[in-house]
Amino acid sequence: MDSAWLTDRGYSTALRSHYVSAGLLEQPARRVYRQPRGDVRWEQVVVSLQTLLGHRLVAGGRTALELQGFAHDLSHSVREVHLYGPGRPPTWLDDLRVGVRFSYHNSRRLFEKDDVEAWFASLSGAIEGAGSAGPPESDNFRAQPWGQWNWPLTLSTPERAVLELLDELPDRETFHQADMLMEGLSSLSPRRLQRLLRACTNVKVKRLFFFFADRHQHAWLKHLDKAAIDFGSGNRVLVRGGRLDKRYRITVPGDLDGVS
Repeated sequence: MDSAWLTDRGYSTALRSHYVSAGLLEQPARRVYRQPRGDVRWEQVVVSLQTLLGHRLVAGGRTALELQGFAHDLSHSVREVHLYGPGRPPTWLDDLRVGVRFSYHNSRRLFEKDDVEAWFASLSGAIEGAGSAGPPESDNFRAQPWGQWNWPLTLSTPERAVLELLDELPDRETFHQADMLMEGLSSLSPRRLQRLLRACTNVKVKRLFFFFADRHQHAWLKHLDKAAIDFGSGNRVLVRGGRLDKRYRITVPGDLDGVS
């Protein structure tokens, strides 16, 4: 928890200092406190942000795909945890030493309307025992148990996470990494994909998704209705000197087979 959370609950600065001196609390970073219980893991930090501190942040993109077993072959030299939400995380997050770098993304780049508030309200009800059907279900999010006490770590579903990752092309992800990833996504839900693609407002992402989907021809592709999806108009230059895929009107690397 952070100092603001403790202050709101009546723990003054002097009292917090006393607890730290007595060994009842530790300070892993300025303005951040924790109970002295082993090493700090990034998953523990994110669960605390989501459930205790009320931040509407979700582990998404590459991180969500890795945690669900889809992106383990796409390694980076510096490990990042990708957080998506309508508002930025607290600044003290960058001061924590948990072996990863946190990277924030505004979720409204892809989805202007999101069910993140409804999701966390349902999750809170399930945690408190108000819900009888277990963790909530959503096209966008799912809760994955983590740690000794099965704390609920909220992730993007694989269908949403791949759209989030494609938004990182070409600056922070490569076409060839995305191509490798899409090759392994044979188990996606076409119903969930259809709803997410219709809700997605990012033209680049939707065009990229279908460009890669056409290359790998997974079984779920034939169940998607392209006519119901807005692909925008005009060409999108994503790769300087690349080749134009005329079907989706995006430039792609010359060594990837486009429709020319």
